[in-house]
Amino acid sequence: MQLRIGRVVYSTLWLLCALCLSCAWAAKAVSPSAELSDPRALQWMIGSPPPVEKLIMQPQSNYFSFPKLRWTVCHLRELLPTKQVSRGLGAPIVFDYELDSKIGNVSFKTSDKKREVTFEESLLLNYTDGILVLHKGKIVYEKYAGCLDESSKHAAMSMTKSLVGLSAEILIAEGLLEETAKVSEIIPELKGSAFGSASVRQVMDMTTALAYSEDYSDLNADIWVYSAAASPLPKPEGYKGPNGYYEYLQTVRQQGEHGYAFGYKTINTDVLGWIISRVAKQNLTTLLSQKIWRKLGAEQDAYMTIDGLGTPFAGGGLSAGLRDLGRIGQLMLNKGMLNGVRVFPESVVNNIKKGGDKAVFDKAGFDSLKGGSYRSMWWVLHNKHHAYAARGVHGQTIYIDPIADMVIVRFASFPEAKNSYSDPTSLPAYQALAEYLLETH
Repeated sequence: MQLRIGRVVYSTLWLLCALCLSCAWAAKAVSPSAELSDPRALQWMIGSPPPVEKLIMQPQSNYFSFPKLRWTVCHLRELLPTKQVSRGLGAPIVFDYELDSKIGNVSFKTSDKKREVTFEESLLLNYTDGILVLHKGKIVYEKYAGCLDESSKHAAMSMTKSLVGLSAEILIAEGLLEETAKVSEIIPELKGSAFGSASVRQVMDMTTALAYSEDYSDLNADIWVYSAAASPLPKPEGYKGPNGYYEYLQTVRQQGEHGYAFGYKTINTDVLGWIISRVAKQNLTTLLSQKIWRKLGAEQDAYMTIDGLGTPFAGGGLSAGLRDLGRIGQLMLNKGMLNGVRVFPESVVNNIKKGGDKAVFDKAGFDSLKGGSYRSMWWVLHNKHHAYAARGVHGQTIYIDPIADMVIVRFASFPEAKNSYSDPTSLPAYQALAEYLLETH
């Protein structure tokens, strides 16, 4: 039955897999370069109508396979149902610019020390669709490529998780959510699942012990049942599995001891999304709008993909504009202040950036983030600049460096899903840029 489900909802599963940490289809062969795979060069979806061979659409076009994903990441709303994250009706508050033409020439050595490249060269190596650098609250570097321009939105992938984690921390600061509470106390429907006995904090830090496999090469793995439940497409005839994120979460069983080890599993964020929605008595998109988006001076609404019952995909469904995620980064850097307005208490950011248990995190084996930790759905590097980040597959990043007073936001469509493939030319680039800004500005 599971194999049949995987085949029937194949096109939607490509998306859901890409939004998780790892993808089965991640290419082993050398992919075409950023220039050659540019969706404009490949003429995807251009024409009235586009030629059949240039169509990217439901239901059977494998729209998250490379290089089609380079178009898809900017057009999810055309492929899947979504809900709006409203910016409200006020005028946007624009950034000041102080562009530095030398940033593109800042050079650094890759993590393996085998190659020296410039910041601008690294953008092509990492299939960057958009990059924004803020220093002292001003834009010092901004560049668009691929499918992205100033007016368009891009899939944030698992950076969505960090906004859900941020929302939970805000509710904790407001006294509406208790991090030591058992999940079953808030969501009785999860009492019989693995999550019922976990604490809210264990869900927030992904230290739950779950019998849940994200092995995409195994068509009987749990991820396929999860994806079939979450698919917004009509269920196939004879389907008897769970319908929607919430029903699926009730079926997850415990394996091991909560709190023992970090385990990056997207379903934790789906649970956290349910928790904060229940506590705040609001849909997740409404909550994000009222607690964050309407207070940013944002330029654009964001949106989130949903399941067949209208539940937003908390684990990775957000699409947003580059500069608006820059506002999120600046808000974090300013410890809850933006444009002279306190959006949330300073304690929210302090609680996130202190990080989680390094020993618990180390058990997960994230080699490119050795010495790091995970706290409230944010990745904490514990480097000399106390940097922390929101991260998503295929290279999505909000990188916050408090020492350099710097925020970097990057949208990308790297061929491989795992960030470990692009980290060697990304993390050193961010550090080199931070050091350059400290020395010259």
